[in-house]
Amino acid sequence: MNAAVSDAYHRRPGERFWPFVLRQFRPSGPLVTPFNVITVGLMLVAAVILAWRFVYGLGSVTNLNQDFAWGLWIGFDVMAGVAFAGGAYVLCFLVYILRMEKYHAIVRVTVLNGFLAYVFYASALLLDLGRPWNVVNPIIGNSFGLTSVLFLVAWHFMLYMGAELIEFSPAIAEWGGFRKLHKVLTALTVGTVVFGITLSTLHQSALGALYLMAKPKVHPLWYSEFIPVLFFVSSIFAGMAMVIFEGGISAKVFADRTGDDVKRSHHRIVIGLARLAGGAMFVYLFLQVVQFVHEAKWNHFEGGWAAWWLVEILGLTAVPMVLFMLGSTRNRMGFIKVAAVLTLLGVLLNRLNLSVIAFKWYAPVHYVPSWQEFVVSAAVLSAELWVFRWVVRRMPVLGGEPAWARAHATQPATVPVVPGAVPAMMQAERR
Repeated sequence: MNAAVSDAYHRRPGERFWPFVLRQFRPSGPLVTPFNVITVGLMLVAAVILAWRFVYGLGSVTNLNQDFAWGLWIGFDVMAGVAFAGGAYVLCFLVYILRMEKYHAIVRVTVLNGFLAYVFYASALLLDLGRPWNVVNPIIGNSFGLTSVLFLVAWHFMLYMGAELIEFSPAIAEWGGFRKLHKVLTALTVGTVVFGITLSTLHQSALGALYLMAKPKVHPLWYSEFIPVLFFVSSIFAGMAMVIFEGGISAKVFADRTGDDVKRSHHRIVIGLARLAGGAMFVYLFLQVVQFVHEAKWNHFEGGWAAWWLVEILGLTAVPMVLFMLGSTRNRMGFIKVAAVLTLLGVLLNRLNLSVIAFKWYAPVHYVPSWQEFVVSAAVLSAELWVFRWVVRRMPVLGGEPAWARAHATQPATVPVVPGAVPAMMQAERR
């Protein structure tokens, strides 16, 4: 990273805080670019649509109804978005628990990506609630809903967002020059990571558990008693794929903000992530075979639905698994990049199949998202990308930490590892 560029965004010694913050909002590049024009246009159109939605109700801009209460905003923004954010808890587990130090260089950007995904996708959930002001009920006790899986999901979302903010907060302290606060926040990192990993593993599976209550409504090829486990395992390789995909784009877009450590280790990190993603996908496919045999799903394996199921399982899960394995063993980055894209499409299709496409597949008139729903989903993603770009452009996310901050850095060795508890593949990764 260019040292002059890095120092330009750190708070200078003696500089007052608010003038410093105002300085950060100055444009760091040209305003009229294809990305800016397209995303700003989407967000403006979405703002009009959402104003209309809150005045005239959900039915005025969506095709949701009493038969199909959950649509694209749940299937894409929440179900798929939370799975894609799984890279944060997986990377933190690898670095802070298993001590795989080679991944340490990308922890911050992965945690930032996960935190923003939760903030924006959880916020998007408000758009889909008929009475969004009641979203605080599970928190303030007006109606806890203790018997609902959504009670668990709501609290986990809230606590996990707080945990990810604390994990990322040392970068904010470095940006603002808060040395004493940075020392305190850095000391909290390992404990927060353990808490965050616990929360994330539970709510990733809890999202799948929601569909255990909808057995008659989900096509038998997609319904399974293993859904919570499948959601959890798929969030692992979905997160790995997102880290590889996002890392490839960031390496080009934020090249001037990327530290030398990240640049030097990028290739080795991608190879390691591909190996781990391939292993997780093998476990996922093994579970799919087990539940296919255990629940005698061949009785429902016919027609177009069987072909559609094979597209997801073979085309967008088995094929990328093989590509990940070949790419990591033969050092073929092209294979890994293609596998990452196919994996993301596969997880997205799986979540949409469960929540939209194969949900009430027997209905004579099926739900099809309106164009307004597509525009709002694209606008939510655009807003997240704007915030992500602003943070990466200004804070030490991809490297460039000030020298005083390195003295506070937490050593991953803080958490002891029980001998024999780390699988052989993980031991190889550590080396």
